[in-house]
Amino acid sequence: MLKSLAIQNYALIDSLQIDFDKGFSVITGETGAGKSIILGALSLILGQRADNRHIKQNEQKCTIEGIFDLSRYGLQDFFEERDWEYNPDECILRREIWTTGKSRAFVNDSPVYLNDLKGLGDRLIDIHSQHQNLSLNDNFFQLNVLDILARTKTEKEAYQKAFKEYQASRKLLLELQEQSQKNKEEENYFQFQFDTLAGAKLQAGEQEELEAELETITHAEEIKASLFAVVDTFSGEGDAVEQKLKSVTDALKSIRHVFPKAAELEQRVESAYIDLKEVRIEAGKHFEETDFNAERQQQVEERLSVIYDLQKRHSVKSVEELQEIQRQLDEKLQDILSLDEQIEQLEKEVFEKQQLMLQKARALSEKRKSATQPVEEQLTDMLVYLGMPNARFTCDITTKNNPDSNGKDAVGFLFSANKNTPLLPVSQIASGGEISRLMLCLKSMIAGATALPTVIFDEIDTGTSGEIADKMGTIMREMAHDMQVIAITHLPQIAAKGTRHYNVYKEDSAETTATYMRLLPQNDRISEIARMLSGAEVTAQAVENAKVMLREGQITNHNSQFIIHN
Repeated sequence: MLKSLAIQNYALIDSLQIDFDKGFSVITGETGAGKSIILGALSLILGQRADNRHIKQNEQKCTIEGIFDLSRYGLQDFFEERDWEYNPDECILRREIWTTGKSRAFVNDSPVYLNDLKGLGDRLIDIHSQHQNLSLNDNFFQLNVLDILARTKTEKEAYQKAFKEYQASRKLLLELQEQSQKNKEEENYFQFQFDTLAGAKLQAGEQEELEAELETITHAEEIKASLFAVVDTFSGEGDAVEQKLKSVTDALKSIRHVFPKAAELEQRVESAYIDLKEVRIEAGKHFEETDFNAERQQQVEERLSVIYDLQKRHSVKSVEELQEIQRQLDEKLQDILSLDEQIEQLEKEVFEKQQLMLQKARALSEKRKSATQPVEEQLTDMLVYLGMPNARFTCDITTKNNPDSNGKDAVGFLFSANKNTPLLPVSQIASGGEISRLMLCLKSMIAGATALPTVIFDEIDTGTSGEIADKMGTIMREMAHDMQVIAITHLPQIAAKGTRHYNVYKEDSAETTATYMRLLPQNDRISEIARMLSGAEVTAQAVENAKVMLREGQITNHNSQFIIHN
């Protein structure tokens, strides 16, 4: 419920603070007084896009703040999901707009995203303006109305769960089928690549070994010369290293009986002699083994050429990377072989889920069809009450070729206001006044079927007058037993039904024109309704008529057969 609205520096409003109450409130004012300005400001805290052109001239920013009672809406989960402070008794929505184009939104003084503010606003207030009558022509709107009146929430949720699961499996099946087709086209290419790699019989580390071997072969003469020099230096004729070390050992051995420390030196030289002898033996062995082998060189070069060619083809630099590619290709080929089995299994799963979805769709459809007659009868009775004695109304349900997220039903509202006209879609036959009455009846019925937020009717009475307007006011007042209803109206018959009456007016000063809004006390209310009855010149008769209308307007038929209270 909207408890209060504060507006600063918006359009023609300097500063406005107005309190609201539960029940049925009416807002009146002369044409151009600024009723649409009030509604526009309210829309901003409900998440509508901002336009800095609406900031009052010569001001830097405008602020709109609304305080709501959330106790009936069950919004705690909505707040907790967004980590907002939750106070069911008082929730403050605020919007600030600057001339620079900057805009900020707040819920309980915490900044929020505009989409989240709109999501909350949609749960708090339903603004029914004249252009919203056009939604009566929309089949989705008609289906949604029928679902609310048929109370299909349980069946619809069960269907949508089954539909979502079916769609997910079907999407996966299509993806696998597409992948299978693509794989079939690529299978020969994958197989060729795999066979080439597998045929190469690559071994980890072989590239490095082959490259080292090739270096040895190509430098064989140089290597042999160096190894020969090592062997000759250690044991050749003349000043050979081994012979010199032998002489050193003998010299130390000859003095160790008179110089004991010579024994340690002798051991160290002996150890060096043994090590160098081993080096000479190993170098000699390598000398014998090393030889230029043209045939082996060709084999190594050919093997390396195979490896290099594969690396270039796959844009890698090592045998290990080639082996990984071979493994991946093998997996792809195995996947191709097993994909048909997966598709076959998934086709069975999709069929089962489709059957479950269709079963839930039938249950939803039956619930809708079972409600059409009571809805048609109640709506027709209400239309007769609103001055359409020959009105006929039908909820036409047909079957769609393909079920969607709302089921297999297509709903169309067929209407005829006269005996001699056939039932046709509402959009093709109903006049503006007839659509207004239809929408009011539907809103009233919906209010009886579910907990609605505050409803604001913006001149829903367009195209009506007299007794019909009086009855429309009665329906709105009846709706207000279970919810907050606010009506912006030009008709005195509806204004007289309100439990609270607000007046929007403009005042001119030397510099500017400003819009104001105030709650009317009883005497002023009589004057306002008299003005609505007689126009600019209020007559005594109009005043008396206004008093009568107010007395009668406050007498509500609490046993109305047309309103279903929760």
